[in-house]
Amino acid sequence: MAMALCLAATPAVVAAETQWPELPATGFIRGRPATVQDAREGSAVFSMNGGGKGPLTSEIPQYAVWTDEHGVKRPAILVQAERAQDGAEMVGLRSLAGSEIVATMPEVTLLGTRKPH
Repeated sequence: MAMALCLAATPAVVAAETQWPELPATGFIRGRPATVQDAREGSAVFSMNGGGKGPLTSEIPQYAVWTDEHGVKRPAILVQAERAQDGAEMVGLRSLAGSEIVATMPEVTLLGTRKPH
């Protein structure tokens, strides 16, 4: 039983049990920091308003699993990835239900651009 509970919480199991959508063709930021306007228009989840150190090299968009503050693994789409002024790697995610999430890269398991199964 303990082993089953442990496996249920892994990103691989979450990925396998999720009905993943196609990756979006729009509504994400790649290769540059997001602006306030990007966030207003829905292409970005957050904006550092010029205060960050630039984009991360992560493939965007891509499938991901975010571990929330309670340790629950949640499927999401990575739509933004930037380095904050303090060096923190910040990401913008969209849940499969459409809610927006700001997280740090250590909270996220990236799954790539091919639909997980």
